[in-house]
Amino acid sequence: MLYRNFQTQTELDFQYNPGELGLDIPAYMNFYATNSAKVRDKLRCHLNVAFGPTVAEHLDIFPATEPNSPILVFIHGGYWIMGSSKDFNFVAQGLVAANVTVVVVNYALCPKVTIDEIVRQNRSAITWIYHHAESFGADPNRIYVAGHSAGGHLTAMVMATDWKNEYGVPDNIIKGGCAISGLFDLMPFPYTWLQPKLQLTWAEVLRNSPMLNLPEKAGSLLITYGGEETSEFQRQSQDFLTAWKEKGLTGEYLPQPQENHFTAIKGFLDADSPLCTAILRQMNVSSIKLQESRK
Repeated sequence: MLYRNFQTQTELDFQYNPGELGLDIPAYMNFYATNSAKVRDKLRCHLNVAFGPTVAEHLDIFPATEPNSPILVFIHGGYWIMGSSKDFNFVAQGLVAANVTVVVVNYALCPKVTIDEIVRQNRSAITWIYHHAESFGADPNRIYVAGHSAGGHLTAMVMATDWKNEYGVPDNIIKGGCAISGLFDLMPFPYTWLQPKLQLTWAEVLRNSPMLNLPEKAGSLLITYGGEETSEFQRQSQDFLTAWKEKGLTGEYLPQPQENHFTAIKGFLDADSPLCTAILRQMNVSSIKLQESRK
C-alpha cells in the first residue's frame, strides 16, 4: 500500500515534519556542521569540484589513503529544500579510515529548481565520478551510493537510472546503495507544509517516487532508519524494501532501534559502527577491527 488514510494536513505534517516531534533540530545541525569542519581539517580533501555548469553542482572529495579504493557517494538530505555538502562532510570520517574514498554531492534546491532537476544533477554527479575516479585515486568500477532522508530518495532514484541509454555508462555503474531514513513514496507531499517550496505536480510525483519506478536490475540495497522515527518514515522504508525484494532485487535491513531521524547517520563517524560495518560489508571491504586483526 502506497499511502495511509490521512484526513488532514496536520496529521501528515506530524508524521513527516521532524520539528513536530520536539527534536532540537538546530542542535543536530550544529553537530553535523561542527564535525564536518573537523573532518575537513583532519582529512585530505578536494572541495567544490565542479561536475556541472551551475554553481550548486559541485563535489567534496575525500580520497582514501591507498589507491584504487572503492567509492562511497553520499547524497545529503534536507527535504530537497535545505542543506549542502559542507554540512555533511563528517560522513567521510569512518569510511576513509577503512580505505574508502568518500564523495559528498552538492546540488541545487527547491524552489529554485524542481525535484526532476535535483534527480538529474545527482545522476550527472555519478557520471562525472565514474569518468574522473582515477584522477583522485579511486576505482570507477566500485561505486556505491548512500543518502539520508531526501538523500535516501535520491539514492533510490539514481539506482533506478537507465545508465547506458541515458548517460552512456555501464548499466551496473552503481554496485550498491544504502538509503537511510529515505522517502520512497512522494504521494503525501503535495498535501504537506512542504508543497509551497516543492511545487510538486502529479506527474513529478509519479516520475520521482521510487516505489513506482523500481528497476529491473540493480545493485544491492541496504535500508536503515531510526527506531525512534515516526511510523510513516518507518513504513516508507519497510514498504520500499519489500517491493525491492519482491522485484527479485537484493535488499537488506539494518536495524537502528535507539536512533532518531537525525542520529541515524552518526555512525559514519566510526568505521566500526553498525552502519559503517554494514556498508563496508556491502562493499566487500574489511572493517578496521578485522584489518588490524590480520596484521
